[in-house]
Amino acid sequence: MKILVLEGSPHKKGSSNLLADNFIKGAVENGHEVQVYDAAHAKIGACQGCNACGMNGDCIQKDDMGKIKELILNTDMIVFVSPIYYFGISAQLKTVIDRFYSFNSKLMNKGFKSALIVAAWDNSEMVTAPARDHYLAICSYLGFENKGMILAGGCGTPQMTQNTKYPQAAYELSKSL
Repeated sequence: MKILVLEGSPHKKGSSNLLADNFIKGAVENGHEVQVYDAAHAKIGACQGCNACGMNGDCIQKDDMGKIKELILNTDMIVFVSPIYYFGISAQLKTVIDRFYSFNSKLMNKGFKSALIVAAWDNSEMVTAPARDHYLAICSYLGFENKGMILAGGCGTPQMTQNTKYPQAAYELSKSL
């Protein structure tokens, strides 16, 4: 299976990317083809809501989203990776998801698999629940098959994260595919 890991953390060596690395390790060991895209450091403008694309055409913005679109449409599974910022995914990853608008119809008809990996400082379900609910709504709307979620609380720094169950959980999630 071709898997695209969309990393949305501005911290390249942060907790969510550490969990993504563990997921990737297991996926590669299982023979999956994995590509990682650092969406947090890409040049992507916010959706303008102009509807020039008609939800099924080219976006008028000429930025890195064209490359992400190509990667997405040539994969079988998307893994959304983000730190939790104020109860949701990062603005960088949210911008990518908002730009799905221009190829919404293609996403709905592809039968993608997906997973969510988030890392939060606080260990309360209240902190990760909004990101979980947002992700599940996206899956429902676009027809993505949710293959699992890592809602990693208590992972404010990579050091904290290493001492939790979540690196192993991310690895095991990919091994279960």
